[in-house]
Amino acid sequence: MPIPASALQPPRQLSFNPEDWAILSRHWYPVAISAALGEQPLGVTLLDYPLVLWRADGVIHAARDLCSHRGVPLSKGWIEDGLIVCPYHGLRYAGDGRCRQIPAHPEITPSARFQLPVFPVIERYGLIWTSLASTDPAGLPPFDAWDTPGYRQVLPPSVDIHGSAGRQVEGFVDVAHFAWVHHQAFASREQPEVPDYSASLTDHGIHAEYRSTVPNYPKGVPDTAPEGFVWLREFDVYAPFNARLVVHFPEQARLWILNAASPVSARETRLFVPIAMNFNHDVPEEDIHAFNAQIFAEDQAMIEIQKPEDLPLDLSEEAHFPADRSSTAYRRALARMGISFRYTR
Repeated sequence: MPIPASALQPPRQLSFNPEDWAILSRHWYPVAISAALGEQPLGVTLLDYPLVLWRADGVIHAARDLCSHRGVPLSKGWIEDGLIVCPYHGLRYAGDGRCRQIPAHPEITPSARFQLPVFPVIERYGLIWTSLASTDPAGLPPFDAWDTPGYRQVLPPSVDIHGSAGRQVEGFVDVAHFAWVHHQAFASREQPEVPDYSASLTDHGIHAEYRSTVPNYPKGVPDTAPEGFVWLREFDVYAPFNARLVVHFPEQARLWILNAASPVSARETRLFVPIAMNFNHDVPEEDIHAFNAQIFAEDQAMIEIQKPEDLPLDLSEEAHFPADRSSTAYRRALARMGISFRYTR
């Protein structure tokens, strides 16, 4: 069974303030692409907490990435008979976190002192998800198009960002930066105006609907939209750090993008972006990856230079204009959760 939330202790080196960490640890985050987990253990970090992932008989397990004996990362070990083996003294652990064998004393049944904290795992949208303090899978963001017939699934490589997850998600829902940051990808600096749009708080975070004539075709691809076509972009944030965008193309074509920002630490983020579309079935996958990699890189360049690094949730700390409606709603959603983003080192 996963370790109870009441028994989970924050890591000794914590970049979040303890109150924020306690809130954030109750949510679900992706930590790896499913296909990246092979026959060897994989070490990842979530909210400053070291985790090891491994497969045993087709089932993925997640546990603290420290042997309970002498603190060596189990991700440096290997798998034998479904058990993860510590490379230091050969202790073997099962998926429930129990130590099954101490090779130096094969006659001893390991005591409860050798128990690893373990965490729930769900594979969804091509990703491995976990939570440090929740076992309720309802906490995963909905992304229906991934399993809808007629939609193509694309999963670009993850992106490591030297910036906070809050800044990254806010940038994803920001519509005023298109003309300035993405003018080489799909937008134009000759079209910077942002028409009025709606953004509101919801039970899960925020919902925004943005309509404009800015196309979503990559530069170099012919614009086949009818003259005067108005593009609808629907944003939903599933707080704290998951967001979904649905772009409405001409002729009922739809592009779904899940922006899943995994907080490695307060100012380190691993971004996962599953994509689903009901068109472009013949476009080479490497072309789709290249276009999205360009957009990720353009956004990353801005996120990594923003100051302060932590997203200010007090709206009086930064200036705002009307096009920031989705950004300010997102900050309110985080503040409503009790997050402060105060006191990080």
